[in-house]
Amino acid sequence: MTETDEAPFSLRSIALPAFGPAIMFGAAEGAVLPVVALTALHLGASVAAASVVYALIGIGSLVSNIPSAMITQRLGERFAIVLASGVSASAMLVAMLAPDVAVLAVAMLLIGFANAVFSLARQSFLTENVPVRWRARALSSLGGSARVGVFIGPFLAAAAIHQWGIRAAYAVGLVAALTAGGIGLFSADLVSTVRSTEVEPETTTIRAVLRSHRRLFLTIGIGVILISAVRASRQVVLPLWAEHIGLSPTANSLIYGVAGAVDMAVFYPAGKVMDRKGRLWVVLPSMLLLGASLMLVPLCHHVGWLLVLALLLGFGNGIGSGMVMTLGADYAPAHARPAFLGIWRFLSDLGSCGGPLLLSVITGAATLAAGVVSNGGIGFVAATLLAYFVPRTPIVTGRAAADPSSGSGVGLPARASAGRDGPAGVSDDPAEAVPR
Repeated sequence: MTETDEAPFSLRSIALPAFGPAIMFGAAEGAVLPVVALTALHLGASVAAASVVYALIGIGSLVSNIPSAMITQRLGERFAIVLASGVSASAMLVAMLAPDVAVLAVAMLLIGFANAVFSLARQSFLTENVPVRWRARALSSLGGSARVGVFIGPFLAAAAIHQWGIRAAYAVGLVAALTAGGIGLFSADLVSTVRSTEVEPETTTIRAVLRSHRRLFLTIGIGVILISAVRASRQVVLPLWAEHIGLSPTANSLIYGVAGAVDMAVFYPAGKVMDRKGRLWVVLPSMLLLGASLMLVPLCHHVGWLLVLALLLGFGNGIGSGMVMTLGADYAPAHARPAFLGIWRFLSDLGSCGGPLLLSVITGAATLAAGVVSNGGIGFVAATLLAYFVPRTPIVTGRAAADPSSGSGVGLPARASAGRDGPAGVSDDPAEAVPR
């Protein structure tokens, strides 16, 4: 389908079914994240055990990405969203009533599972239903919507906790998750912009997608791991360095909150740039800015300079909102989209877990400053890798544009992507244009 074949489209026309569930699901997560460790402590856990319980949300999401792909492929995106919301609401209820740490831990794993299913289904839903020329704006808005939800969730929970106690935060999460599922359930299906084709079932399996796209996962996929590692580590660096230089918890929270506000403010303009100029116009500045800002953090010994760097980190992360999802959507084959995106999200979550872990290991072996600088260096490595592999031109007619004269093909320089599809290696499946 070419751009001239597409009907007029506006993100506003799909705002409620597309972004309403994301905001409410994010609010559910944001409501409980600040109280998970505290709840574990109140149930008798040690500080170390409480940290493990909190980490189970991310672990649950990581190990559930591949199963969530199979669930989404079987149920379809819309009903997978409803299922994820229901599981999340049930987990909130279990956590609210948990009599001991073990039950609370199970609830956190279920929340992680629900997050994986919801995120993959939402991404696949928008990829399927939004025209290619609007893709980056749609997925950046999706990432921004989730950020908005996570931002407002703690405020809603704080009001409930003040009135009824710490367990009330899970009640807020339960209501928000049910609202997300209700919006998804009662929203009309959108009209797909992608022509459906008959395919052999065996080509849509996880194993088949891994085999047919292995070179892509070993190139841009590694870049996705690095992107996620840098973005996750920045969330840990700010509060740790603020404490390291002796700032009060209040100042620490304010700096973190201001950075989050900047993060939320720039997601749509960044998506617009990706759609009109090309993915690299956002991917590269985001990684360079995050890397440079992290490497400068150890030089900060005053609240003013740390605030400046926090704003830069928030801006760098904000302009990258949706870029991993957008790259995944660009390369995902239409006949096996959920399976591909499940693998893609697994790589992303692997980086999200690995970034803070690397910071912890290097800090323990050397110093916090060394750990922060090392994570900043990952940003430059990611920028270098992606500058080579990500297309320099916008996406058109449902596939990555290729311009041999500019040295950029579908995700790879033309000299590396030439193959059976022509000099630039262009095919209807952008993921096929990888080194052979």
